[in-house]
Amino acid sequence: MIRSLFRAIVKTVPSVGIVRSILMYYGIPFRGRRLRRFYRRFVGPNSLFFDIGANVGNRTHAAGKIGARVVSIEPQPRMAAFLRELFSESNGVTVIEAAVGAQTRTVDLILNERHPTLATTRADWIDSLRSTKRFRSERWGKKVPVQQITLDSLIGRFGIPDFVKIDVEGNEDDVLAGLSEPLPALSFEFIPEVPDRSKRCIEMLVRLADYRFNYSLVERMDLVYDRWLGADEMADLLESMLRDGPSGDVYAVRAILLSDSPSLA
Repeated sequence: MIRSLFRAIVKTVPSVGIVRSILMYYGIPFRGRRLRRFYRRFVGPNSLFFDIGANVGNRTHAAGKIGARVVSIEPQPRMAAFLRELFSESNGVTVIEAAVGAQTRTVDLILNERHPTLATTRADWIDSLRSTKRFRSERWGKKVPVQQITLDSLIGRFGIPDFVKIDVEGNEDDVLAGLSEPLPALSFEFIPEVPDRSKRCIEMLVRLADYRFNYSLVERMDLVYDRWLGADEMADLLESMLRDGPSGDVYAVRAILLSDSPSLA
């Protein structure tokens, strides 16, 4: 992997912010091993994994090492170029340069040059975070028009995924608005400063099917609870979190699958 990373950096000349992200997500020892161990409860060889908001592709890499087929979706042009080069020799990885949302259309992607992980299509999300302690020093500036596609269109092209990771900086609910059928399992990022967005994601999911929920903090790659929670429990938990506490990911699994899959229980 080190050789592939070096080649991709040399060929695409990513920004300083992207290089910083590469070091953060690939430079910590054993992080890749923890990712693979964690995601094995959701995917295995020949499973289908959607990485929506792939960033520098560490989740894509982990799922690919497990043997899953991966569709890696990233709207930032320079980041997508890096991903295409990084996974150019990986037959099981398809990189798509696009945002994902409720409709197929062109949208403005608002970039954060210092921290590319904070690029978003939601100006209102930026507005809601500007006054918070964690984000008050962040600066979003340049807007880039990008193509937006839907989850339904991805499913139409690749099939129903076994797992979908959604990390799109405030646009998670809009991603789910472009989904018309239940998924076996998925995750979406939550930020405690704006719990209503995450609660809206839960509401949208339970309208599609009966789901159970859990969560993981930041990059710990371990579920906090040893049981799966109901929708109301998870929503109440998000509401009760400290507003300046750590962010993380909510995991959702269809209830019907929990009794049939020991790896999920």
